[in-house]
Amino acid sequence: MPAKHHSPSPPTPGARTPVDHGSGSPPDRPADTGPPPPATDPATSVGRIPVLDVRPLVRQGRRPAKAVTGESFEISATVFREGHDAVAANVVLRDPEGRPGPYTPMRELAPGTDRWGATVTAGEPGLWTYTVEAWGDPVTTWRHHAQIKVPAGMDTELMLEEGARLYERAAAHVPGSGPRGVLLAAVDALRDERRPAATRLAGALTPEVDAVLARHPLRELVTSSDPLPLLVERERALYGAWYEFFPRSEGTPAQPHGTFDTAARRLPAIAAMGFDVVYLPPIHPIGTTFRKGPNNTLDAGPDDVGVPWAIGSPEGGHDTVHPRLGTLEDFTRFVRRAGELGLEVALDFALQCSPDHPWVHKHPEWFHHRPDGSIAYAENPPKKYQDIYPVAFDADLDGLVAETVRVLRHWMGAGVRIFRVDNPHTKPVLFWERVIGEVNRTDPDVIFLAEAFTRPAMMHTLAQIGFQQSYTYFTWRNTKRELTEYLTELSGDAASYMRPNFFANTPDILHAYLQHGGRPAFEVRAVLAATLSPTWGIYSGYELCENTPLRDGSEEYLDSEKYQLRHRDWDTATREGRTLAPLITRLNTIRRAHPALHRLRNLRFHRTDNDSVIAYSKRSGSDAVLVVANLDPHHTQEATVSLDMEQLGLHPHESVPVRDELTGETYHWGGVNYVRLEPGRAPAHVLHVQRPPAAPRHGGPGAS
Repeated sequence: MPAKHHSPSPPTPGARTPVDHGSGSPPDRPADTGPPPPATDPATSVGRIPVLDVRPLVRQGRRPAKAVTGESFEISATVFREGHDAVAANVVLRDPEGRPGPYTPMRELAPGTDRWGATVTAGEPGLWTYTVEAWGDPVTTWRHHAQIKVPAGMDTELMLEEGARLYERAAAHVPGSGPRGVLLAAVDALRDERRPAATRLAGALTPEVDAVLARHPLRELVTSSDPLPLLVERERALYGAWYEFFPRSEGTPAQPHGTFDTAARRLPAIAAMGFDVVYLPPIHPIGTTFRKGPNNTLDAGPDDVGVPWAIGSPEGGHDTVHPRLGTLEDFTRFVRRAGELGLEVALDFALQCSPDHPWVHKHPEWFHHRPDGSIAYAENPPKKYQDIYPVAFDADLDGLVAETVRVLRHWMGAGVRIFRVDNPHTKPVLFWERVIGEVNRTDPDVIFLAEAFTRPAMMHTLAQIGFQQSYTYFTWRNTKRELTEYLTELSGDAASYMRPNFFANTPDILHAYLQHGGRPAFEVRAVLAATLSPTWGIYSGYELCENTPLRDGSEEYLDSEKYQLRHRDWDTATREGRTLAPLITRLNTIRRAHPALHRLRNLRFHRTDNDSVIAYSKRSGSDAVLVVANLDPHHTQEATVSLDMEQLGLHPHESVPVRDELTGETYHWGGVNYVRLEPGRAPAHVLHVQRPPAAPRHGGPGAS
């Protein structure tokens, strides 16, 4: 068998090598027969049967492809051989202990392309490997020739004897007397000269024989690709609903600055909306030097609370709790209370310092010093962050890695298993690869989300080297074309390493679409985020459709919570019907009920004849969800939706009931359907495709 892979370091792919499974093959893995395959010449780049371009492939196999437990995904390769003899292929997954599981047969994805693929399902968390095995298929080659020659009377006895010998070889390696007996009965039929040749041949082509050979094929010249790594992680790495809020804004009239105890009172409402993760901005002491005032002013008053991302004061740094929020024990109690409600706590990790951070004096080598001895503050023109010092990494990379891991483990000890990393693209990629690798080596359940809104190469590389999730450009993709192209990219090859987290808004980003689209814009963006991506999130205030910018053309909020406390009257908003909480709750309920929405790679788009209407579906087994949304928050839009029925698991001319999970209404849909979507009333359909078909409750096909 191929060498087992035990090392956490992924193997580097090289020449393909033949393998011999012998009689020790596990159940459902065929034994190879015939002469041993020739050794591969080290100077060659292919084995006896070429197995090329195995995918998924992340950084030439130096980093693992990713999946979560229970996730199905496709492994593909280019497989061919010389001449006209048949070739076949299969995938073998090996668990973290190197033990192979049942093989998965591959199929040619499109006739004549030599591209083969198979869908496999990830097992328990850990570092797995996968290989593609290609092999000569002498039985299929013989069947092809025999079905031509025997009816034509060409070499009849020779062809039948060749088949008998092949079936004998196959039977010798089939476990169990029953399956073996099926093949031996076919051997007897092929050699029974008392019967017509056509009857003898038919006895070797029965469904029973097909079933045995499908499970135990006769394989020759088996050639295996090099093993490639597969990192299987817990489901939260791919699927979940996030809610971001500032604990310091959850105060009382008597005590305006919130604490962890007062913030814990908000948790039941967050859990009731169906969220899985509650994400907190930095909770550490905030510096006073160059502290920012409301709306990013430079003249903060004595009562201004400052920016949480300006971390550090004489009271402590990244491993300390802001004293006005409480103590470490208070935070631990907050985390425990969240857990009781089914919520995980994600903590912001921002590797930067205020001028007052203890590191500034203890580790001056960790900062860039200008010629006059001062430290340069952070800038992202036109934005300036006078209250923040960026960290310089190259003078003491090892020291910064060690300190970062120490800080992360400190918060892990308080119950945090998810970190949202602020601006990771402004730090060396190598740094994050080392930090995440060190943490996940002992704690593989810890999840890191990369908050990197930057160039694609950096975003993709951060995902490849270890970040379990990534922020994306979703906020800036608002048209049908933008969404279709971007989601096709994210759900394609990139899905093997990059998992998107679709935040509909953040404290930094209030897109013009929300500023000018009113409540309907907030509604449709929530539907899109919650159904396009397995992971989505909102920043507190989204439920109230907060959409006032700092100024025209700005994506900053007026009176941003980054600079000041923001008290919200949730009770009044609920009584007056000004909250989107019911819609958000319904979306999260739908997500939990439908396994298809827990995945990314199953996303497929369908044709509409109106660019303001988008249609897409997700299917997992028998569960299929179809979403049709009006992207125009100002006007009613009508469209004809033409479905790719095969993607929904339906026949081309089938007509089935579809239940709108937002409204409870049931329609009857076929391949072509009419929709009319009105902002503020029905911004979208989230349709569950019903099986088995039942009689329609409403009018003709496509009634909506």
